[in-house]
Amino acid sequence: MTGNHRNTSITRRRALAVAGGTVVAGGLAAAGYRSAFADTATTTTATATSSTSTGTCMQLMSSVTEGPYYLDGALVRKNITEGKSGVPLTLRLTVVDATDGCTPVPGAAVEIWHCDAWGYYSGYTTANPGGSVPAESEDGSTADDNTYLRGYQVANANGVVKFETIIPGWYTPRTCHIHLKVHTGGEKEDGTYEGGKVNFTGQLFFPDEVAESVFTLEPYSKHTGSYTKLDDDMVYDGGGATGGLLTLEPVHKKDASKGYKGFLTLGIDPDAENTGAGSGGGGGTPPSGAPAPSP
Repeated sequence: MTGNHRNTSITRRRALAVAGGTVVAGGLAAAGYRSAFADTATTTTATATSSTSTGTCMQLMSSVTEGPYYLDGALVRKNITEGKSGVPLTLRLTVVDATDGCTPVPGAAVEIWHCDAWGYYSGYTTANPGGSVPAESEDGSTADDNTYLRGYQVANANGVVKFETIIPGWYTPRTCHIHLKVHTGGEKEDGTYEGGKVNFTGQLFFPDEVAESVFTLEPYSKHTGSYTKLDDDMVYDGGGATGGLLTLEPVHKKDASKGYKGFLTLGIDPDAENTGAGSGGGGGTPPSGAPAPSP
């Protein structure tokens, strides 16, 4: 495992460590999930890239810190929702070698984690997301408080990984985002990913118009307060796709509740290492009440 963070919260729900996302509270229909999920710091700089139509690589963004909510031991799985309610998101990420003409990196492990629709992270469910919001325990799901909305996928021969999740909510003072790390050299063991090294640590972002549309829906709308837009975020650099902004396609153009498909290509240097740990680099500060990760 990377790092030595430890979870300090008391688990309220442990029955479903790997749930299929079939418990959908807050008014979102299970059919919406099925349609969306169907799919044909100062830190050492690492690079993510985007492939152009000519097959060349261009710089995407530099690594940032992992932020205050990283936990070791995420499960290897495609669906990370565990029944957490929200607008479905199918995330397709392609890992390529930026030092070798954007060739695929099969076997790379992509790890993602993000907050739920109300701004709560697993492992930190007592942390106040800011604004006015129900307690995390009121969401009605059976998700495990230590594992929901966290997971790994291992890239196929084309360097592609796919996740089934929900669009995150928000917490003060951050915009809507997903954290990620790209690992190489390790292997699946005991349901998680062990060994190797972290080549890239970054964040993925959502266009304001998509986030604002989603946040009018249940259960997101129960979290009220001042949402931080992209231009005011402490991490997003304004570079569009080159700054981690996802390409999003709605499942239904006139109904945001049906979900979205998100795409991005991540170029790494397989010889580089960047865990994103440490105090610098703009990873964001936790909202009030968040327990500090263990050293």
